[in-house]
Amino acid sequence: MSEKRLRDDMLYRAALSMAKTMLEKGLITEEEFAQIDTDLLAEFHPYLGTLLSENA
Repeated sequence: MSEKRLRDDMLYRAALSMAKTMLEKGLITEEEFAQIDTDLLAEFHPYLGTLLSENA
């Protein structure tokens, strides 16, 4: 796996983790979380893609 792919994977996971925490604290809705996940997938194209997605 290339260094860029690894970095993109890590950034996707970190951002998704932050969004999940916001969801758990009631700061965002399920719909907002789903949109964030979709946007992150489009931006980072993580190696495992939809396997990691909460939206799949």
